[in-house]
Amino acid sequence: MALERTLTIIKPDGVEQNVIGDVIRAFESQSFRIVAMKMLHLSKQQAEGFYAVHRDKKFFGSLTDFMCSGRIVVMALEAENAIERLRTLMGATNPAEAQPGTLRKQFATSIERNIIHGSDAPETAAFEISYFFGKMEIVG
Repeated sequence: MALERTLTIIKPDGVEQNVIGDVIRAFESQSFRIVAMKMLHLSKQQAEGFYAVHRDKKFFGSLTDFMCSGRIVVMALEAENAIERLRTLMGATNPAEAQPGTLRKQFATSIERNIIHGSDAPETAAFEISYFFGKMEIVG
């Protein structure tokens, strides 16, 4: 199986809770390699650009408000089957439905404050990685 890249974001609630290290440890324990990482504070416009695919959904405003409410950590991860494996590690969007041992079950407090984002498909991952990182910022 070939290596795959995905984007993940530790959302403002995860940064607020000081669980950045816990999340990174979980990635490393599952053999994900961090190939790019930075901390940012998104503007409303940047959050809207990133989540533009959801513009017509009713949660768009609250999601983008939340994503620019504090610092975030964005990372490009690399591993075999990275997208599916990361989504499994993250757990269900609703932490009440997430499996034990998943990041959302451990740290999330609600559907909206669910501590982490992960790309859902190879095309999405390519867009999302390029949204936050230039080619020279990714260490392959």
